[in-house]
Amino acid sequence: MTKEKKILPLDFSNLNTYSVHDRHSKVTVDDFARPVYPGMTVKELLAGLPHQFAGNDFPEFVERTATAINDNRPILLGMGAHVIKVGLNPILIDLMERGIISAIALNGAGIIHDTEIAMVGRTSEEVGDVLGSGAFGAAEETGRILNRAINQGADEGIGLGEAVGNALLREDFPFNKQSLLAQARRMNIPVTVHVAIGTDIIHIHPDVDGASIGQTSHYDFRIFCSLVSSLEGGVYLNVGSAVLLPEVFLKALTVVRNLGHEVKRFTTANFDFIRHYRPATNVVHRPTLEGGKGFNFTGHHELMIPLLASAIVDRLESI
Repeated sequence: MTKEKKILPLDFSNLNTYSVHDRHSKVTVDDFARPVYPGMTVKELLAGLPHQFAGNDFPEFVERTATAINDNRPILLGMGAHVIKVGLNPILIDLMERGIISAIALNGAGIIHDTEIAMVGRTSEEVGDVLGSGAFGAAEETGRILNRAINQGADEGIGLGEAVGNALLREDFPFNKQSLLAQARRMNIPVTVHVAIGTDIIHIHPDVDGASIGQTSHYDFRIFCSLVSSLEGGVYLNVGSAVLLPEVFLKALTVVRNLGHEVKRFTTANFDFIRHYRPATNVVHRPTLEGGKGFNFTGHHELMIPLLASAIVDRLESI
């Protein structure tokens, strides 16, 4: 049997050191946050953020957005339905009223939750309670109103977003003032809807027509491409869409560049409570390789979007 070799601790006595006074440091007290106080304005709050990471990025994004608005450049918002479900419609409608949001792109779930808000002032069923019985997504009014609106839109040769907005205004629902689609249509602000067949509850209803969905949603994609073609100097926000809208945005950007439109220097931002691959890649990084800058902000929509709106409105009033 071989004798076990004892391992001795490493001797640190000859380690080369240097003075902390001579070393470059990434964090200094000059970068620290300032304490908050009662009655603080949004501008003062942003100025008091620590000069680290998002503490630098968020005020810069607000400044870029305010500059774009002041220069009459477009602010395009792509968003998932969760933004509606956490109660942010009033803030987004106010931003449309102020002329800050130029257009909105939604996924298919967005029109469902927004329409139910318009109809009855509530939305979002408890899936676990009804999936077992096969009742999930079977609300009669939701399927009927939306599918018939889409079918009529196809007959009229218009986009899906415009068709649904027209239907909500035509029906004069009691909560239309809280509806993104109804209010955007009233203000003539484009809302495009980008649908993946089979992902939305209205696709299982009797009035569904796949050809009408495809026609109106593709029309909206072309409208969205037109909006992206004018994005130079503007801002594109992706809020709460992890896959579909980042893919749509990237395809729109490549087609408008292919057709000769100069869309290189613009600002993008992704807002979500989890960081996902596609928004980071297809919204923040790849589109801004030719110029401009992309930002990634992680946090709950119900906190981050009111903060963003407050900061932008406050900054615009000081320009």
